[in-house]
Amino acid sequence: MKKKLEENSYETPANRKRVLLDKLFLNSRFYFYLRYFSILLYERRRATIGKFDDEEYLNTSLKTFKLVEDCGGKFQIKGIDRLRKTEGPVVFVCNHMSMLETFILPMVILPYKKASFVVKKSLVTGKFFGRIMRATKPIALTRTEPMRDYRKVMKEGKKLIASGRSIIVFPQGIRGKFDPESFGSIGGKLAEKAGVPVIPVALKTDFWSNGKFVLNFGSIHRERKIYIEFGPPQIVENKKKTHSATVKFIESKLREWKAL
Repeated sequence: MKKKLEENSYETPANRKRVLLDKLFLNSRFYFYLRYFSILLYERRRATIGKFDDEEYLNTSLKTFKLVEDCGGKFQIKGIDRLRKTEGPVVFVCNHMSMLETFILPMVILPYKKASFVVKKSLVTGKFFGRIMRATKPIALTRTEPMRDYRKVMKEGKKLIASGRSIIVFPQGIRGKFDPESFGSIGGKLAEKAGVPVIPVALKTDFWSNGKFVLNFGSIHRERKIYIEFGPPQIVENKKKTHSATVKFIESKLREWKAL
């Protein structure tokens, strides 16, 4: 696969087959996690020696994308023109369903816009993921001190945007089912303060479910199609209207995909 999705949409070919090694382990997650950890170990070494940049981040995302397809995952990605044709940095506001979107979104976004995630602090300080995450210039939040986190997003987000980087934010905070009532408006507030558009992103990524005992290592559901769609860019003239439009876009897509 190319390093850039050049059309407005992408769909995994119907004849794309699972690799033989994955089939040999029947419907288990063994092969998926074996390759997943090999990817992470390689990239962790790259980060340790200071060679994990945006290009390497893109390569990591592409490897994960290919791994998912090798294990039977089917993608449908739409609205790529909406990020490609929007000039300058933006704030991507997304629902948050699983670990998968953190690894797949860079593959779609980075060829067109440098970007950093807003993430929980434990991902940055952890011994295994930490080195990789720190190299991606994230904004790390406590998730326990709302006002401190808000000020940090506004300060660091505005600074990163001024340097030319877009920001990817998950206002849900916790991965799981989308709840319109509790979906935060921090993305619109940052976009307004930085003077950039919001692009809503609807995600259905429960191919990789959250784990019962260890959150990041759940089951693989090969029958669940993966959906990613970018919504129309919104200039923030009224934060409430922008937030409402973002929520409506995500909610409508999740209903369409039968994910609500």
